Amino acid sequence: MPDFKYLARELTGKQVTGTLTATSEKDALSNLAARSLFPISVSLSEQSKQQAATGARRVSTKYLTVFYNQLADLLKSGVPLLRSLQLLEDQTSHAGLRFVIQDVREQVADGTRLNDAMRRHPRAFNFLTVSMVKAGEEGGFLEDVLSRIAAFNDHQEELKGKVTGAMVYPVFLLVVGLLVVTAMMMWVVPNFAPMFEKMERDGTLPWATTTLFSISDTLTSYGLLIFAVIAGLVGLVVTYVQSPEGRRFVDEWKLKVPGLGGILQSLAVARFSRMLGTLLKNGVPILQSLRIAKDASGNMVLAEAIGNAADNVSSGQSLAVPLRASGQFSKDLIEMIAVGEEANNLENVLIGVADNLEKRTSRRIDMVVRLLEPMMLLAMAGVVVFIVMALLLPVIKMSTNPT
Repeated sequence: MPDFKYLARELTGKQVTGTLTATSEKDALSNLAARSLFPISVSLSEQSKQQAATGARRVSTKYLTVFYNQLADLLKSGVPLLRSLQLLEDQTSHAGLRFVIQDVREQVADGTRLNDAMRRHPRAFNFLTVSMVKAGEEGGFLEDVLSRIAAFNDHQEELKGKVTGAMVYPVFLLVVGLLVVTAMMMWVVPNFAPMFEKMERDGTLPWATTTLFSISDTLTSYGLLIFAVIAGLVGLVVTYVQSPEGRRFVDEWKLKVPGLGGILQSLAVARFSRMLGTLLKNGVPILQSLRIAKDASGNMVLAEAIGNAADNVSSGQSLAVPLRASGQFSKDLIEMIAVGEEANNLENVLIGVADNLEKRTSRRIDMVVRLLEPMMLLAMAGVVVFIVMALLLPVIKMSTNPT
């Protein structure tokens, strides 16, 4: 728990200072009142401020994955939870994670359940992780859940790394191409303008050259303003996307983008299928599993469809029926889920579905990236050819009509 510094008065009017430990500022004020002290000021101690600031930072998934694996191994070996947390706190080298573990350990020592203690650090432990830990505590298989979380995170990081690695070269080409074209438009093209002043006055300047000079003049004169406007628009878009309405709009748009939408939907469904199968395999009831796994998809539209499916399942329907009605899941996936329910083997079917979807999606991503590279090269080449031709056409025209 955090420490609070206080300045207070005793009943005699004497001022006293000190430090006390409390769960919140309100609790600290109550403690002072119980000691017949009238608080003048109460604030977090410097160490607690540092812990709070560090704990609020996002902890990298790779460190969390190691933490989950180690905690699971210690619990499987019979080491009590508090002792396990203390050992991990002492040996971790990541400052942010150390403070998070310290706070979690202190909360658990005060009688708080592990999932509630982890919930205090949303930037370290996401909702999905906290929900799975809660299910593990209630079902008595916490160590297995922690191992599953570690494996799930590791798998997702591997997939994310593959996608990111595949996009590095295309993004590099795009950035370099934009920088080169912008530099040419702002510093190279203006040097040609004096050469074609006479043709511009006579109205014989080719349209491509006129267009090129117009773009160049605009960038030269209003480049900073254009950059500021673009930065402002990006800021507004980011702010909107972070809101619930904006996030839902973006998630819905993702699923409708031609080509890319199918890939993103397959990845989201694969994450949901793997998490639901993992939870069911660990004995979590299907309704609770659905409510936990729906957030694993990472898409609000799919999460809403799965949430509605959970409501229908609670009324006695099979899972396949409401998922089919949502229109967000492919027919082959629905059929496999229906077969899995009939065979009472849904957890293994879902994990198999996730494996197949991820393999198929990985191949589609590789194909898209391979197509993206030559398309970007062609686009850059087209822009450069346009600039060169726009500058050469007047020269050719002057050489053929010297008068």
